[in-house]
Amino acid sequence: MMRMIRSTIRYAILFLLLIPGQVAAEDGSRLWLRFQPLEADEALPFTSIQGREASIATREFQEAWTAMAGKPLPVTKRTDNGTLILGTLGERVLRPFSLDKELKSLGREGYLIQTLSHRGREVTVVAAAEEAGLLYGTYHLLRLIQTGEPLDRLNIRETPAYDLRLLNHWDNLNGTVERGYAGYSIWKWDELPDIISPRYKEYALANASIGINGTVLNNVNASPSILTPEYLEKVRVVANELRPYHIKVYLSINFSSPAELGGLKHSDPLDKEVQEWWNEKVKEIYRLIPDFGGFLVKANSEGLPGPQDYGRTHADGANMLADALKPHGGVVMWRAFVYNPTREDRAKQAYQEFKPLDGSFRDNVIVQVKNGPVDFQPREPFSPLFGAMEQTLLMPELQITQEYLGFSNHLVFLATQWKEFFESETYCQGPGSTVAKTTDGSLFSALSPGSVTAIAGVANIGEDTNWCGHHFAQANWYAFGRLAWNHRLTADQIAEEWLRMTFTKEASFVAPVKEMMLQSWETTVNYMMPLGLHHIFAWDHHYGPEPWCDVPGARADWLPRYYHNASTTGIGFDRTTNGSDAVSQYHSPLNEQFNDVTRCPEELILWFHHVPWDHEMKSGRTLWDELCYRYDLGVQQVREFQKVWDRAEQFVDEVRFKQVQSKLKIHARDAVWWKDACLLYFQTYSGMPIPYDIERPVHELDELKQIRLNLKHHN
Repeated sequence: MMRMIRSTIRYAILFLLLIPGQVAAEDGSRLWLRFQPLEADEALPFTSIQGREASIATREFQEAWTAMAGKPLPVTKRTDNGTLILGTLGERVLRPFSLDKELKSLGREGYLIQTLSHRGREVTVVAAAEEAGLLYGTYHLLRLIQTGEPLDRLNIRETPAYDLRLLNHWDNLNGTVERGYAGYSIWKWDELPDIISPRYKEYALANASIGINGTVLNNVNASPSILTPEYLEKVRVVANELRPYHIKVYLSINFSSPAELGGLKHSDPLDKEVQEWWNEKVKEIYRLIPDFGGFLVKANSEGLPGPQDYGRTHADGANMLADALKPHGGVVMWRAFVYNPTREDRAKQAYQEFKPLDGSFRDNVIVQVKNGPVDFQPREPFSPLFGAMEQTLLMPELQITQEYLGFSNHLVFLATQWKEFFESETYCQGPGSTVAKTTDGSLFSALSPGSVTAIAGVANIGEDTNWCGHHFAQANWYAFGRLAWNHRLTADQIAEEWLRMTFTKEASFVAPVKEMMLQSWETTVNYMMPLGLHHIFAWDHHYGPEPWCDVPGARADWLPRYYHNASTTGIGFDRTTNGSDAVSQYHSPLNEQFNDVTRCPEELILWFHHVPWDHEMKSGRTLWDELCYRYDLGVQQVREFQKVWDRAEQFVDEVRFKQVQSKLKIHARDAVWWKDACLLYFQTYSGMPIPYDIERPVHELDELKQIRLNLKHHN
């Protein structure tokens, strides 16, 4: 993987040779790039290598190969059987294969991996138009080696689904991480620019290995200070560290920066002085960082300043910044996460503010939309903005960090959630108009041919040794990168790849642990908020349950009662045409389906309907009984996860085994906490018994209401 760690890997190989059977201790720092020594009975697939030694792809392959085989591949100029050839468009090593036309069609990031014949000898070729594609292709080949896939008869052609594949860091300049559960930020602003952490390059390589090509370094709740000369110099140093791995840096900006930093009277986007201030600031950034990616903006949301403060629209604000960035090739990612105090259903607000602006944004503005219409809940329907704005670039925003999914204590594999999102039908142009197609450039012809597609994931990375706080949380970072590159991959494929690279290829380990991962998201929904319940977390954190929460003077849409609406008659949020009418923001026939309680998917029934407690569900149970069974099922599933992991002990090093085992104990206790809190509370409204064949509550409701958590690092 990484320079410092690779030397450790080579030492570990020698250590293993000296002590056969000894399992080396691991701490998770190598992520999925462990490059374990090949087994004695594994045939070495390559005998020699051709490629520019200066190429980062060649260098990275040789580093990984040395870790796996104990020595680098011999460099050769002859094309012998078993030769691996790495090259880009126009390089001498590719001339015999006449690949120029094909490589040009793959773009700057695409690549091919092929088994080809040359003068009667079979060789493996990894080729791309440019160095970025060659690096991605090289890591694809290394993934095949690590996972034990056959390496003969290769015929792989890959191009990314999205042009920009970014991590959004919610890291603050003081080192804290908002909604971060893996320690403090890896960006050491107080040490930069003089001290450069080796983790910057390790981070870059991990991202490059899964195709991530951009990173927003700072929190969307941005401090204007990030644009001061002092901090821009620090950003320049980070950009220099990431650039060799084809990762661009982006910054979140505070919309009031012209007034806060420039001493202007205001930050009105239509004011000439304000526009000129941004023009000059952008020029300053590009003088320092010629390949700077652009700005991410959170405006007029949760109290942050924005163009609406001056009677302007989101388009006015975004276009001003876009005009400043356009000459330099930069983009504006303008977040659609907006909700201000209103009597209107919070789930409708982003659509109401942005749909009327469709077609009014510059072609280098991308509206960044959370996967659901509220806020990264355990399960939401997709945001109705997807498929609604056919003349505006939209990019999905997914949350890798588990703000509403048990932080770094719960094992929740999110590829299954994201696949449900990508594959959801919007019906904007009839059947087949999935969310993925509305965002990857394959559906809307009205968009500019030169415009870019993008996707973002809120990072779960911190300074913890294992990067993510939970060893299995690494899988979500990995899964985001893989799906950002190719959203057609299945959750099953991604989980299997990750397990084989991160732990072992042993089938007796992979099969049950993979099944645990694939069940884990639905399990979490079950013990937290099944059947479409949402946002019933505690007032001062998003970790535990507090459906009874009532804070005098608080905004209604900050309280769980706003969302669950439990009463003696039933439970759920009425978003039908007789309620808030949020269903009408979706295309037909989806709106009619959501509007009809008998046709609405039961996974979302309480999202769209206020349902009587005795409503008959598809199982034949009443709603109340179904709710009880779902909560209990979630608890039992987590207990089964503990058994699965305990059985896997023989396959895992002691350190990682015990750390995951400890997390699963917390996970199981928390699942019971959620089940008891929600069922005992909602029972005060339903007045119905908890079915006698499920596990009985072990807490008292009054006891649960007294729980207060100290989450000092979970801000």
